[in-house]
Amino acid sequence: MERGPGELGMRQLTLPFEHRVAHGVDSFLVGSGNRHAVDWFDRWPDWPFTALVVTGQPGCGKTHLASLWRARTGAKTIDLGFAEIEQVVAAAEGGRSVVVDDCDRAMDGGKAERALLQLYNLVRTGGGRLLLTACRSPSQWNLKLPDLASRLNSAMVVTIDPPDDVLLASIALKLFADRQITVNEGVISFLLNRGERSVVGLAQAIEALDRAAFAMKRPITVALARDVLAGLDDADGT
Repeated sequence: MERGPGELGMRQLTLPFEHRVAHGVDSFLVGSGNRHAVDWFDRWPDWPFTALVVTGQPGCGKTHLASLWRARTGAKTIDLGFAEIEQVVAAAEGGRSVVVDDCDRAMDGGKAERALLQLYNLVRTGGGRLLLTACRSPSQWNLKLPDLASRLNSAMVVTIDPPDDVLLASIALKLFADRQITVNEGVISFLLNRGERSVVGLAQAIEALDRAAFAMKRPITVALARDVLAGLDDADGT
């Protein structure tokens, strides 16, 4: 059943507020592409290694998963691209675990590599764990410090694959539900077949659909989805 005229009126109460998808446990959907990573997260703190590296393309869910792990473990987050030595020491103080998001982007052969090497050593000595997210495996980071390359060679590396149709459909339903919107299967099928096949692209399309439906006071249908996605393509110059 699609949203009716009465529900459109109720949406006026929430329009001024920015919509955010909840990053709680219930909002993370597990599928074949991310199950291996989720299994290791569930096994914490019984990791037989110091560092877990989760790789995958942008929008695959690795940052979301890292945020859940941080909330569960009380881990500290640090940006190695800007961290000074004092911040590195403070992050791992007391045996605390540490998360470094988009770690491969920070590696520059200099300051960031030295910071990561020290962070790894401090976390290992303190008995904590290190979670790194990246688009590529550490073997592809072109590291200049042999000691750092050696440490990361002992890390567990898991890859989150692009979501399949089943997971994408579940994510689409979850994103609509977060906005208190119900759509029929035709809309979901159209988004998967016509839209960008990524979590980020799906979220952008659903946000645009929600805004268009409210502005025009129309239900979300395949026809509206077709118009909205065409507009997004035009905006991207495609």
